[in-house]
Amino acid sequence: QVQLVESGGGLVQAGGSLRLSCAASGRPFVSRTMAWFRQAPGQERAFVAAISSNGATFHDGSVKGRFTISRDNAKLTLYLQMNGLKPEDTAIYYCAARGRAYLSTSSSSHDYAYWGQGTQVTVSS
Repeated sequence: QVQLVESGGGLVQAGGSLRLSCAASGRPFVSRTMAWFRQAPGQERAFVAAISSNGATFHDGSVKGRFTISRDNAKLTLYLQMNGLKPEDTAIYYCAARGRAYLSTSSSSHDYAYWGQGTQVTVSS
């Protein structure tokens, strides 16, 4: 099992910044592809960004240039730096881990076996 705990969400004005963190424990973190997804009210869970075990990143077009995914393997922590926030970024943000080591990045939520409880991000206009 992999346990994931997100933090760092909150209320911010449009144009502002937040940094989300996801602390991992349990099975090895360093060898797993990790990702961020988000879910707005009444919408399906949507891919935000992913990072492989070797640091290769993949960002959705809606956040590219504004959000940056990163990881600190020594701290067993995944991050999402969010700049230039917009009201449409309002959602619950979830971190996720793939079920086995050394799998590729994926934008499909079905490819991720472990999920955190989520952290709310609200962007006011």
